[in-house]
Amino acid sequence: MELKWLEDLLSLSRTRSFSRTAAERFCTQSALSRRIKALELWVGVPLVDRSAYPTSLTPAGMVFRDTAEEIVRQLLEVRDDLRDRLQPSNDAVTITSLQTLSVVCFPHWLQACQQRIGPFDVRLVPENMHSCVRALVEGSCDLMLAYAHPAVSAMLDPERFPSVLLSSERFLPVSKADTQGQPLFALPGTRRQPLPYLAYGPDTMLGQAADFALKQRQQHGVYLRCCYQNPIAEGLKPLVKAGHGVAWMPASLIRRELDSGELVPAGDESWALELETRLYRRAETTKPRALQAWAALQDGLPPSA
Repeated sequence: MELKWLEDLLSLSRTRSFSRTAAERFCTQSALSRRIKALELWVGVPLVDRSAYPTSLTPAGMVFRDTAEEIVRQLLEVRDDLRDRLQPSNDAVTITSLQTLSVVCFPHWLQACQQRIGPFDVRLVPENMHSCVRALVEGSCDLMLAYAHPAVSAMLDPERFPSVLLSSERFLPVSKADTQGQPLFALPGTRRQPLPYLAYGPDTMLGQAADFALKQRQQHGVYLRCCYQNPIAEGLKPLVKAGHGVAWMPASLIRRELDSGELVPAGDESWALELETRLYRRAETTKPRALQAWAALQDGLPPSA
C-alpha cells in the first residue's frame, strides 16, 4: 500500500470527480483509476461507487476515508517535524528535484550557483514529478528542478510558479551497439518480432515523454514489447548497456556511452524529443538565498565540462 493511494482517495472524496482529481493529483485519469483499484484490492472491499454521478464513496469507503485522513495527517506532520530537525540551517535552500536531474544536473547547477553567489547550505530531496510539484505547491520546498516539455505539462500557473530555463537536451531512444556499431534493437521493430522495450511507467514524467514520442510515430507502425519497468532512468541505463532492450534516455545521462559508441541511437532524429530543464519557484518566496540562486541563473547554466 502506498501513501499516494490514500491521498488519491481523499482527493476523490472531496472533488467527487475522477477528472478533477486527476488534475489535482497531476496524473492521468487512467493512472488514477489504477491506483484507486489497487487500494480497493489492498483493502479487500469496494471503496468507490462508480455507478453514481457525481462519484461517491461506498459506506466502506467513507469509513476508510476517515482513517486514511488521520493517517496521512499524522505521517505528514511527523515528516515535516523530522525535516525541520534535520535541516542544515534555517536559511538552507530546500530543493526538490526529479531523481534523474538530481544526478545529472544538480551537481552542475549547485557549482554554477555557488561560483556566482558564494557557498550556501542546500537540502536536496529527489522525488517523482508528482511529489516535486506537490512540495512546491504546498511550500515545503523553495525551488524545484524538473524537466519540461509542452506535451507533458506540470500544470503549474506561471504567475504563481515562475520558472527559468537552465538548459535543453535530447531525449532519445538508444540501444546497445553490435560489433559493427549498429543498434542491436532498431526502431520501429516488426509485428512478428517486436523490440524489447525498457519503460519508465505511465505515472512518470519521462514515461509520459516517451509515450508522446511513440504516439507521434504510431501511424507508421511501432512494435514494442514492454519487458521491464523502472521509474528511474539510472535504473534503466544498466539494462540498456547490457543489451536487454531499447529505452528513451536523457542525453546528459549517457553522454560517455554515446561518445564511446557503447550505446547508439535506436532510431533517427524523428524519434527524439527536446526536453528543457527548468528551475521553478513560488512567486511569494522570500528566502534570500533561494532568490539569489534564482537570479544567478536567469541566463541559464554555463556549459558543463
